[in-house]
Amino acid sequence: MDPLFSIITVTWNAAAVIKPTLDSVQRQTSSDYEMLIIDGASTDETLDIVRQASIASLRVFSEPDKGLYDAMNKGISRARGRYLIFLNAGDAFADDAVLARMALLATGNPGVIYGQTQLVDSHRNVVGKRHLTAPKRLTADSFLNGMVVCHQAFVARRDLVPQYDLQYRLSADYDWCIKVLRQSQLNAYAGKAPVISYLADGMTTRHHRASLWERYRIMCRHYGTLRAILSHLSFIPRYVKRRLSGSANRQ
Repeated sequence: MDPLFSIITVTWNAAAVIKPTLDSVQRQTSSDYEMLIIDGASTDETLDIVRQASIASLRVFSEPDKGLYDAMNKGISRARGRYLIFLNAGDAFADDAVLARMALLATGNPGVIYGQTQLVDSHRNVVGKRHLTAPKRLTADSFLNGMVVCHQAFVARRDLVPQYDLQYRLSADYDWCIKVLRQSQLNAYAGKAPVISYLADGMTTRHHRASLWERYRIMCRHYGTLRAILSHLSFIPRYVKRRLSGSANRQ
């Protein structure tokens, strides 16, 4: 029987961050999952660490790829689960019962199961919440407000998902989530408790401006230029608030 969840983790020379990810999967109280490691031919100890993990449903693939989203596409093609979870190396489930809670929500066969995200540092200390909060009701138009649900906390039914569009180097996940939501008739909210601990040092964090420009282009494509511009005007107070908050924290 195919598993309920396919947890897809993309790695490339991730030895320094992969163990907390593996540990959080291993600790889940629900075992109705498989875990796929899609590795880009790592040259460090990543694969040794992965193969030492006590995860019975683990499948490992290691070969060169064309980047993060190409590797994610390989994960989609190889997944067997009804729902896909993209758990990046360094990220983790926020507690041991996340999959069990999602499994209960999956009984209603929603297109998307989603939840909140907390930020952690390299020592796994919680440093705060995302600046965007996942709404109780999620639609494709929710993403006019930006990436309101962290990609790792966005669990999509496999029969609804497209491949990632490789023309986008940093924000193909934003485009992908909108496409999934346009196909989904029902979305299930996992509640206030965070489902994902996000390591605050990702690729889009390091290339923030380029990522935002890609997201603007994607927004224009899906919602039209006028709606994209109006949405970005509404972002200004939020941006100012974050800048002021950051200045206060540095004082």
